[in-house]
Amino acid sequence: MSTPQTIKIDEQEYVRADSVSVNTNSPIKIAILQRGWVVIGRYKEEGDECVIENAYVIRRWGTSEGLGELALKGKQSETVLDKTGVVRFNKLTSVAFIDCNESVWNKVL
Repeated sequence: MSTPQTIKIDEQEYVRADSVSVNTNSPIKIAILQRGWVVIGRYKEEGDECVIENAYVIRRWGTSEGLGELALKGKQSETVLDKTGVVRFNKLTSVAFIDCNESVWNKVL
């Protein structure tokens, strides 16, 4: 696997989303994080760090049955997803994880 392309701005290193290969064997999960962030993508853990690859921030659920509907039925017509590439966070900042129906989300992710 090649090394992802990075750029450093104000001492913070960023990785280009299109330079990261995604492991399609990782489960798809919705992560509910502190401060109201809700992210979906392929989930894995690296020690105390959680990583969501091919991630999207769920800006608008667009459901009548909440996040569970998204997890089970996939993206709805009113759902708004913002592509974010790779999201990393400490395990302690997570509120909850929802396992997703892989067959409907594989089409999006």
